[in-house]
This record gives sequence, C-alpha cells and structure tokens, in this order.
Amino acid sequence: MYGDVVTSKPKSNGQTIFVTGVNGHIGNHIVGDLLAHGYSVKGSVRDLNDDAKTKHVIQHATVLGVNDRLELVQGDILEADNWAEMIQGCDSLFHTATIYSNTKDGQLIIDTALLGTTHLLTAARDAGIKRVIYTSSVAAVGNTPKGRAKTEEDWQTERSSPYIIAKTDSERKAWELAKEFDIDLRVINPSAVIGGGFVNATPSVNFFPDIINGNVPMAPKIPLSIVHVKDVAIAHRRAYEVDEAKGRFILAPHNNLTLVDVCRTVKKLYPESKAPKRGIPRSMMSLVVLFDWFNGLRGKKRYMTRKTVKGFFRGDSNMSSAKATEVLGMDWISLDDCITDTVDEFKSRSLVQ
Repeated sequence: MYGDVVTSKPKSNGQTIFVTGVNGHIGNHIVGDLLAHGYSVKGSVRDLNDDAKTKHVIQHATVLGVNDRLELVQGDILEADNWAEMIQGCDSLFHTATIYSNTKDGQLIIDTALLGTTHLLTAARDAGIKRVIYTSSVAAVGNTPKGRAKTEEDWQTERSSPYIIAKTDSERKAWELAKEFDIDLRVINPSAVIGGGFVNATPSVNFFPDIINGNVPMAPKIPLSIVHVKDVAIAHRRAYEVDEAKGRFILAPHNNLTLVDVCRTVKKLYPESKAPKRGIPRSMMSLVVLFDWFNGLRGKKRYMTRKTVKGFFRGDSNMSSAKATEVLGMDWISLDDCITDTVDEFKSRSLVQ
C-alpha cells in the first residue's frame, strides 16, 4: 500500500505517532503509511465535526481494519493550550500542519507557521518527546545559486511571498527551539508535492485542470521539481525510524524541470488532453503577469506577481535528493506515475475533460 506491499492486516508495533494536520495532502498520506506499517496514530484536525477533515483519514484505518489504532483529536496550532496533554504518551511528533497557499492572508500564513512551530515543539518538550519529524519545504532551501545542485546546506534568501517567508522562518525557528529543548529534530523539505488522495487541491496540483482543459495555450518556463506525496509520507516515517537520519532531507527526485516539461509529460501520457507543448519565452512573462492580474480582477485565482516571477528566474530547480536516497533508502516513484496519479484524481472528480 505504501512502499512495501501490505497484503494482510498489519500487526501493531506498539508505537504511537502524533501527527498534526492529518486532513492535509501530506498529513493524510502519512497516516495511511504509518497505519500500514504497524504504528498507532493520534492525529489533530481543527474541527472534528467536519467530515471533509476526517472522513478520508478514517478511511485508511477502515481499509486496513485497524480502526482501533487511529484516534483523531481537535486542535488549532494557533492556540498554545492543551497540546502537551494531547501529545503525552506518544513516541514521536510529526508536525505537518500549516497553510499551503499563495492567495490567503499573508500574515495569517506566516503566523500559523511560526506560532504552530513554537506551540508544537514546546509541547513536545513538555511531553518528553525526544525525536520530532518536521515538514518544511524546498521553499526554505531556495533556488539559488543557479547552475548547481542545491543541498541541505543551502537556505532561502528570497522574501518574495508570505509562503516562502513562512516556511523559511518557521524552519529556522524549529532548529532554534530544538537546540534549546534538546530535541532530535529531523526536517523533511519536499519539492512540489503531487499525486492523488487530496481533498482540496494545493498550489502544487491546482493548475492541472487548466492545463488539461486547454485554458493555458502556452506554459511559462517556471523552474519546478517534483515528488510524489506517497514518497513524502515514506520519507517522514523513515526519518523517524533510521537512527542516523540527522538534519534536513530534500525530496526532489524529479528536478531540473520546468512547467513546460510537466505539460509535455501530461500530453505524452494523455494525448487526448489539450495540454500545451510550447513554452512562453521569458521575454513575454510580463504579459503573463498582466493576464494573471486581470484574472484576479475577475475573481479568479492569481498564480503570479512580478516579484514572484523574478524570484523564479533568479534560480533554477536543480536540487539534490542524494541524502534522502542514501540515508532514508528512498526508491522514488517515477515522474510518469506522479503525473498519472494526479491527473487521474482530477478525472475521477470530473474536473478535467
């Protein structure tokens, strides 16, 4: 089911992992992976009465026949109260909860990342948890300098969007608190996370319907690196299990790509789609920004600003996943399967033609 094939009801290994944000694309898959490998999971959502935040998570336990190993609790990471009490007795904390958006209130995105990190790592200290797995992003690694593979030693220097600021500053805060609290912190830095199994489309996948339905006649040559969401879940578990798995881990097995490469792959795999095969010259990107601005005026989602575009082209998507491959033993899902799983998810919802 996740990594190793699970053919029967998995036996409990006696360990319990607390996972924040289990309703999200990454958190949801982490739950499925952990349950399939014998762990019990205690997971937090903001509203236990909202089926959209719980139903797909509970489904993992139902399919595996291990409902007794999944407990969902209600908690808002913006609030400091009760987290230590909820985490008490767990063997580790996987902190995934954040706001992944380029369109919501910028200060809320930043506050959620920073306060959530502070509240959860403080709770881990108070609950006596020594090993924490923290979900960051390659947004905290950065895309410069251009022309060489970025590694775990690199840090983001751009401040071009609230999301980039949030991921960079919150990861730095996590390292600061881990040192202060003597916590063994392991950080996962995924690139664009695609694949199915999401409830709400994230910015990493929400452009697929426009591509497939022909709403984008030419694609901007925006640098992009990609990882499958199931690989992200596996990496979190292995970062906990492998004792020598120290520090940060970049997950970008499909790198040095652009959005044009993604569109061409979609067209190759789905010839009937209207996915473009031509890229927009960089000299025309100002027109793309203008068009995006007009879309915003008409109530549509905005994807790009002038500042964001400049940040994209200042660097590239050359990322090294060597550390994750070697230390975590990752066997990466192929790019074709990454694309297929994503497109098929949208097809199942009749959102693409």
